[in-house]
Amino acid sequence: MLPGIKRKWWKEAVVYQIYPRSFMDSNGDGIGDLRGIISKLDYVHSIGVDVIWLCPVYKSPNCDNGYDISDYRNIMDEFGDINDMKELIAGAHKKGIKLIMDLVANHTSDEHEWFIESRKSKDNPFRDYYIWKPAKDGKEPNNWMAFFGGKAWKYDETTGEYYLHLFADKQPDLNWENEKVRKSIYDLMNWWFEIGIDGFRMDVINMISKMPGMPNADNFLEQLSYVINGPRFHEYMQEMNREVLSRYDCMTVGECLGTTGDEVIKTVGEDRNELNMIFRMEHVCLDMDLMAGNMKKIDWKLSDFKKIFLEKDQLLDGIGWNSQFLMNHDQPRALSRFADDKEYRVESAKMLATFLLTLRGTPYIYQGEEIGMTNVAFDSIDDYRDISTFNTYNSELSNGVTSEEMLERIHSFSRDNSRTPMQWDESENAGFTKGTPWIKVNQNYKEINVAQAESDKGSIYHYYRDMIKLRKDNLVLVYGGFELLAEEDERVFAYLRGDGEEKFLVVLNFSKDETRFLWTGGESYKFQQLVISNYADRSLDTICDINLRPYEAKVYKLFN
Repeated sequence: MLPGIKRKWWKEAVVYQIYPRSFMDSNGDGIGDLRGIISKLDYVHSIGVDVIWLCPVYKSPNCDNGYDISDYRNIMDEFGDINDMKELIAGAHKKGIKLIMDLVANHTSDEHEWFIESRKSKDNPFRDYYIWKPAKDGKEPNNWMAFFGGKAWKYDETTGEYYLHLFADKQPDLNWENEKVRKSIYDLMNWWFEIGIDGFRMDVINMISKMPGMPNADNFLEQLSYVINGPRFHEYMQEMNREVLSRYDCMTVGECLGTTGDEVIKTVGEDRNELNMIFRMEHVCLDMDLMAGNMKKIDWKLSDFKKIFLEKDQLLDGIGWNSQFLMNHDQPRALSRFADDKEYRVESAKMLATFLLTLRGTPYIYQGEEIGMTNVAFDSIDDYRDISTFNTYNSELSNGVTSEEMLERIHSFSRDNSRTPMQWDESENAGFTKGTPWIKVNQNYKEINVAQAESDKGSIYHYYRDMIKLRKDNLVLVYGGFELLAEEDERVFAYLRGDGEEKFLVVLNFSKDETRFLWTGGESYKFQQLVISNYADRSLDTICDINLRPYEAKVYKLFN
């Protein structure tokens, strides 16, 4: 079947992302931890996934919830210790689940020993581990802005120079031009592979090479072009592959904001020896005003959404491999963003599951997605915890935007939407903790929780299990071709998956309205079998004329 395909375990895998702080608390301190994850491995295994992607658990002062690392070889006190980590890896492996960690290598915490040394003096051996610049005309070295708001440079009185931080000021950027920095990163990667992990998700990895000279930028998008896919990025990735990745049967995925076209091929082409796949962000930027950078919502069209996924698939057809996701820890809940989290919550969550799990590329499910968790709407900014949410809120208030309008934007786009505690049952705090949770639980936890989902055979959870099984039982849904149908239809997303005689037709209604899908191409198929649908009562349409209820999803197997 499918001759010429290079089969890899990470291509056929389904990944489940865990945000440790919000998954399960084992000791009542209100913070999720490693032992909490260990206690829920049976649940993760029950979904049918093959890989856990674990967000950072390294030692960290938690300016950015673990993405500010002070010690790469130790575990954050709140999460446990290295023995807990080893037990988690072994426990996952025993159940046939691999585990990949987050590699945060563009920056460290300002409390990392490298930076503590670096800021002591200009001639310190660690000075060149980071990007230091003198003032220019009495001000910052350039006009770059940080992604979390404010300027991207911070003045340090000890040496009278500025250091670059593309994110929070407690997250100084590493200087990858320094060979010692690169070797230090490769050493810690090898150390973790020897501990037993199976790969890395690499945080903002395409920002490690900056534009030489670091010129001023006229706007955010121009600045982005100066800090992504810099002139030595691919050199660094190929070096990393030689020094580390090629030694292991591992899985790698890079977070690569703004990477398109040839840059994608260079990064994941199978002959390039860089990464297995990357996360591209076009679809999660579709409804945001990126030029404003202030969580401002704009209208989006399904036809544009389709074009993004079509381009992704066509670009790497026969060349490399895609990742597929609808949300993660940095994004609002997919159900609230792309579908209906109220009247048709169950139907539309199942529709999105059908979409994600029938695309070509490795699918990533974020914790709670499989039970239909939704965005949260806290009444006060004080209930939020995300640094970028606070910074944007305060910045926009100073620009004259009302607190009411900002809260409305935050309800749509805050990263905390995906970070509220996992909803396990209807007990206090959704069964997440016996203490006070670090961030409030979504108030809908009594209706939306794992216990309810497990007991209901018609739940979103059981549908995810069925969809994952369908994908695993039909490798053509993993490796087969992708052909988009009815590209301009603003309600129906329909496509064929497969090659030769083995094909599937996927038809998805992305609207709350009843609609029809007319397909003359269906006349060339003699037989059809409806293999899964998100409505319990399945209509017996022909594939040439399919009636669709609100957010209905249908997958047909086609026979010539």
